[in-house]
Order: sequence, then structure tokens, then C-alpha cells
Amino acid sequence: MIRFRVAVLMAAIAVSVQAQTPQYRGRLSLMPLDIAMQNVIAGSGVATATLKGSTLSITGTFTGLKTPATVARVLRSPKPGMRGIAIGDLTVSGETSGTISGSIELTKEQISDLAASRLYVQLNSQKAPEGNLWGWLFATEAKK
Repeated sequence: MIRFRVAVLMAAIAVSVQAQTPQYRGRLSLMPLDIAMQNVIAGSGVATATLKGSTLSITGTFTGLKTPATVARVLRSPKPGMRGIAIGDLTVSGETSGTISGSIELTKEQISDLAASRLYVQLNSQKAPEGNLWGWLFATEAKK
């Protein structure tokens, strides 16, 4: 009976730890850097991220770009809404619609930045090499 209770307790702990894996979500939206870019950029998308240990895994989709996607990166910003510096590259498949995926190793400081919503995904396109779609990663609430 004691072994059974220990086994049930261990299973409950394992499920609890798995359920506590931090999840993040970002809406990829237009980020015109100047008025002239408003005629060049278009589209939308979504990215989801999971943090396991220090590995951040990201998947996403995008659609409606005016020119083919070229590069996707994770960037670190001083605060949400401000331009940041690249900390990792992601894989882009597709042209004006497609997917984003990849994993990057984060430092302790970058994990803190993720928790504070200072990391974002940026998707560049041929005519918007400084960013066509940007999406800050915000923690999602755990489902009960």
C-alpha cells in the first residue's frame, strides 16, 4: 500500500512538473520603421515558444507578406516595443506564407528577459530586411 501511494505521488509530481513548463505566445504583426515602409510590409502570424531548462523552442506560422520571407530571429530588447539585438536564428520555410521553427539556448539573463517579455521574434522579408513582422513573447496562463 505504501509503495502504491509513493508511486501515485511520484506520478503526480511528474505531471505537475510537466504542466509547469513555461509556455509563451506572440502575435506577429506589422512593425513599420518609417512611413515609406507602410507600402512594403503586410501580413500576420503567430509564434509559440516552450522553455525546457535553458532551451527555448519556437514554432510559428505567417501569411500575407508582400515579398518572400528571408530570415527569422529571436531578439532581446531593453523593454517590450523597443528594437533589440539578435540572440538566435530560426528556420523559415515558405515564401509569402509559411512556417518558423527552431531552438536556441538561453543564458540565465536571457531567461529572465523572456519572463519579463523582453524577447521577440522578428521575421524579415526581401523588401523589409529590418523586420516585416515582429511578435513579443508573453507568458501564457497555465490551463487548469
